[in-house]
Parts: sequence; C-alpha cells; structure tokens
Amino acid sequence: MKWKEQILSLKPYQPGRTTAEVKKVYGLGEVVKLASNENPFGSSEKVKECIREYAESFAIYPDGYVTNLRKELADFLHLDEKQLIFGNGSDEIIMMISRAMLEPGKNTVMPTPSFPQYRHNAVVEGAEVREIELVNGAHDLDKMARAIDENTAVVWLCSPNNPTGIHITDVQLRGFLDRVPEEVLVVLDEAYYEYVTADDYYNALDIIKEYKNVIVLRTFSKVYGLASFRVGYGFADEALALQLDPVREPFNINSLAQKAAAAGLSDQSFIDQCRKANKEGLEQFYAFCRENGLDYYPSEANFILIDFKCDSNELFEYLMSKGYIVRSGAALGIPGTVRVTVGSKEQNEGVMNAMSSFLAETVKR
Repeated sequence: MKWKEQILSLKPYQPGRTTAEVKKVYGLGEVVKLASNENPFGSSEKVKECIREYAESFAIYPDGYVTNLRKELADFLHLDEKQLIFGNGSDEIIMMISRAMLEPGKNTVMPTPSFPQYRHNAVVEGAEVREIELVNGAHDLDKMARAIDENTAVVWLCSPNNPTGIHITDVQLRGFLDRVPEEVLVVLDEAYYEYVTADDYYNALDIIKEYKNVIVLRTFSKVYGLASFRVGYGFADEALALQLDPVREPFNINSLAQKAAAAGLSDQSFIDQCRKANKEGLEQFYAFCRENGLDYYPSEANFILIDFKCDSNELFEYLMSKGYIVRSGAALGIPGTVRVTVGSKEQNEGVMNAMSSFLAETVKR
C-alpha cells in the first residue's frame, strides 16, 4: 500500500477511558469522569426539550448550509452569515485549515504542549512543524513570532491553552499579530472561551475586524454540553471564510446537532450559571493546592493542571481506583502533573479527598 510516509509513525487519537470500562476494571458502582473537560452540568433544558420534540425524517440529508443555526449564531455574534464556517467539532475545522494550507515545503508554528491535533494534521499534510515551548504555561509569543519565515503558512494559538488553562491577553495578542505577515494565517482556538472571566482578555470579534488573517475557532462541545453532537464553528473576515469553505465536507453537521446547538445558543442564562459554577470550582482547587503545597496554573478554562511532582500515571491509576478519571500529565507532555476537569462542588470535593489520600500514602513510603 502506498501510504504517505509521514503517517506511518502516527498514532490515532487515544480517548480517555470510559466510565463503564473503569467500573468493570475496578469493580466500582459509581465513577466520575473529570478527564475530557466536558460540562459536568450537562446541557440546557432547552436542548433536551428540542431533542424530545425532534420529528424530522431521518432519510433526508441535513441542511448543508446550516441555515438556521448560521443565522442565529450570526445574529448572536453580530456578524455577517458569510463570515461563519462550521465543522464536525472544531477539530474538523483544524483539519480543514491544514488540508487547505499545509503541504511539503511549508511550515507551521505552534505552542507546545497544546492541543495535539495542530501537530497531528500538519504531519499528515507533510508540512514542517515548528513547536515553541510554553513559558510558565503560557505561549512564548516572542519566540513564536521569530519562528515565522517566508515558508510559514499557519500559526496556531490556543487561548485559554489546553492543557495549562493560561490565556493570552489583549495587549499580548495585538503585539504578536502586529509582527505576523498578512499572508500568514493565525488560528485562534477558543474552545474554552465561554469560561473566561479575565478582565484583560481580548475581544475576538474586534480582532478579526482589524486583522484579516485571523480565524477564531469555538465549539458547542464544552460549556454548551453538546460534545456528543460535534458542532464547532469558526469566524473570520468574509473572504477568508469563503476561501476555506470548499474544503469542508458536504452535510458535515447533522440535522439534530444543528437544532440542538441552536437551542443551546438560545439559553445564555445556562451558560452564565455554568461559568459561575466553574469559577467557584476553580477556587476549590486553588485552596486545595495551597493547603498541600502543590504548584498549579491559574486557569481561565474548565480544568486545572496540578503538579504533584510524582509519577503521573501512578496518580492517574490511583484516582481511577477510587472512582475518578482524570488526565495524566504524562500523556500531555507534562510529566508529574494531572489535568482535572472542574466538576460540581461534590465531584470536586470527592476527587480532592482521593488526592489527599494519595498524598498521605506517598508520605508514608
């Protein structure tokens, strides 16, 4: 078989363990998943009502233009409908951008560690990958700017960054964009945008008006609680969005997902409640870390990266045995840490109690 040489060493995406699997392995009756940054409060009641009332024919293809959701999202964001592009999760838009712009002879600049699909898709397309190490959990924007040359096609920014939760400020972003050539595309991945409460965060809607080479990616998978529907979207200058659209797969947002996303968008009070609860949950974790002398990154997302200075996989397995699934830092490129999704108050207390038990047992060794 004549496979691309560069994909022979690639591994497929490895999702975290399911609650059913962990229950079976450890003989547990209840398991809490805090590994994939899903919304612990589920989705809006309006979404559930929409799904219950869905009665359209399953034999009909979805609306390929995503007409209703497109209109409602454009109105919500105060954008022209043509400035929007939709994907099967923002992951698909990342793949679309890579397919449209990356190839052998071109390079792409990205932070590391960050969302692994930036690198994965670049490798598939045969482009050179230039990874710039984070500094204290944040993008090294100066070094990223210096890594750009005449062969750079795409630069990836993740704000707040996954897995550290650190955001890019308005001053930092504008200073960086002023240094990027107009022909280089800058992708601003804002998967966790709705959780941000920082006063110095930029306004992405203003950014795309001022910088025509920026596309912003967001998703309904996180705070909207619609991860199983896979609806992501991007917005940019109209010319940029229209140029990217031919790469999009036809009918890539299924009919029920379009309606569920529109219903979720209509309930911003639910989003506000989730943001508030997430902030309170982060404060729980901050207090826990201070009490136990643990380093952590202050997060603007719905997760926190905590440095236990131990074998990440050992802690990961220990917490699973207690009924809590988190993400091992070893898998994220930051050994010694674990990334924990912020859950409900009770879920947070439960996983912190399990962490305390681990720390107590470690001291005894």
